[in-house]
Parts: sequence; C-alpha cells; structure tokens
Amino acid sequence: MNKILVIDDEKPTLAMFRLLLGAYGYEVLTAEDGVEGLEVFNNERPPIVLTDIKMPGIDGFEVLRRIKEIEPATEVIVITGHGDMDLAVEALNLNATDFINKPIQRPSLDAALKRAEERLKLAKRPVEDSISLRNADDVVIIDIKGDVTTLSEAPLFDAYNEASARGRTKILIHFDERSSINGAGIAALIQLLSESKKKNQVVAITGLSSNFKKVFQMVGITKFATIYDREEEAIVGFQ
Repeated sequence: MNKILVIDDEKPTLAMFRLLLGAYGYEVLTAEDGVEGLEVFNNERPPIVLTDIKMPGIDGFEVLRRIKEIEPATEVIVITGHGDMDLAVEALNLNATDFINKPIQRPSLDAALKRAEERLKLAKRPVEDSISLRNADDVVIIDIKGDVTTLSEAPLFDAYNEASARGRTKILIHFDERSSINGAGIAALIQLLSESKKKNQVVAITGLSSNFKKVFQMVGITKFATIYDREEEAIVGFQ
C-alpha cells in the first residue's frame, strides 16, 4: 500500500482526503500545519505529498522547499485556491509536479494522482530516454515523457537541433499526458520556441493536461506555439 501525506490546516478537508484516498487504497497520513507535516514526512517518507499553499506559520511553499531538499524525487501536489494561477506557477518554479484547486474536484484529484503514480515509475528511466523524435509526413514530432526540468534541457535542445537539421519547418512537441514541467523546464521551452520563431518554424504543442494548458497560456508560450488537444488536430492545423 502506497503512503500519501496530506497537509492542510482545515480539518474538514483532511477528513475528506482520509475518506477518499483511503478508498483509493492509500495509507493516508495527515498533518494540520507545515511543522507537523515536515515531521511526518521525515518519519514516514511518503512518495506523494499533497499540501495546501496558504497555511499559518510554515506555508506550503516552505513545506515544498524543505521536502524537495530532503527527497527530491517526492511527487508534491500543491493545493491552491480557485483562480490562484500565480501561486501555482510559483509552486512549479519550486519543483512542485502538479496542482489542484479548491474546492477539490474529484476528476482533477484523480488525474493528478494518476500522473504522480506514473511519474514515479518513469523517474527510473534515464532523462535522455524520455525525449525522442519521429516523423509524420512533413512534420517532425518531438515526444516528451516524464518531467521537464533542468536535467531535460540538454536532451530537449539536442532533439530540437536534430529536428532543425532535418530541414523541417513544422515541429510538433507532444507531451505525454503524465508529463510535468517545472519552472526551469518552462524557461528552456520558451528559449527553444524563441529560436524556432527566428528560424520561421511553425510549432504546435499537444498532450498537455488541462492544468499545464493554463500555465502555458499564463506564461506566454501560446505566443510562440499553438496548443491542440490531439496530435491529429495539430497535423491538420499545419496544413
């Protein structure tokens, strides 16, 4: 049974998570503030943590920082208020791997947990194996699996340079639905897309979760690339 830690200063929220996550088969650990949450994490080392951002005392950002210092591979999902996209982006910059909004919607929670579990499996794969190239007619597709972080920058640019060397002007960046992109990964992607614009390449992006579509729109990536839901739609859009 996988352990999961939930940190939130609202007792009704903790009770809801205990019931729901317990039904999913997790061993549910809870804490009512950041100090207690870090103590439980140090003792139990759960692979997945959900933490509220806005808490008295040690807030969720500090909890996130300290957990990542202790165990960088931990999947930390932050809980934000409705519409707090600026907080979500700040959390991604601190290497959170996903976020969900209050009030908690079960489909969003289910999707975040599924991605976290899959990423824990993908984390054992070498970074260079998470980025690959393939062709679809006159479009070159860069497939990305797993997390996009500082470690992904070199293989990502290698793949992009290879795509450019093939003389293609149409590039599709396809993310696996389980992918997460932290702040450093977003910065690398923006740099890549800026290079594409200088070369008059047309770029599309597919496969993003609904959360990361919102993030990409907020940070301005949509100025450089068109986002589609499915690969087939993007291929048609290139025509």
